[in-house]
Amino acid sequence: TLSSSSSDGKLALSAQEWKERLSFEEYRVLRNKGTEFPNTGEYVDFQPQRGYFACRGCNNPLYSYKAKFESKCGWPAFDKFFSDSVASKIDDDGWRIEILCNKCDGHLGHVFVGEGYDTAGKARSDQRHCVNSISIKYIDEEIPHDSSEDTLRLE
Repeated sequence: TLSSSSSDGKLALSAQEWKERLSFEEYRVLRNKGTEFPNTGEYVDFQPQRGYFACRGCNNPLYSYKAKFESKCGWPAFDKFFSDSVASKIDDDGWRIEILCNKCDGHLGHVFVGEGYDTAGKARSDQRHCVNSISIKYIDEEIPHDSSEDTLRLE
């Protein structure tokens, strides 16, 4: 199967192409919706002062350095994302909200709402994007020029 980008800008690869592109663990999390063990990911305690985080599967810019905050949840936490970069859907368990890269549908983690990080002054919104470190990579460059930030519209 040939890889392609669809008319809506999505990256469409076959399972085999993803397996060739990603490590075993990256594939397990990004494509099979796995989860890293808490407090094991490379970005849990990482707090950059510039740059951004991109999808490890397709390099789509997802989160600015400003969006990362300390939540003590065991995974990197973000309060906002670059507009149109993150999608959401009800998880297969029926109660959590899964977050995915809007370009390649790679599993990022889950979003939690109303935990009080915003009122405690730790975050800029009431959303905590709980993201697997292995789903993202830090890019030590200027934030992309079209970098307005947003939160998910959850019904």
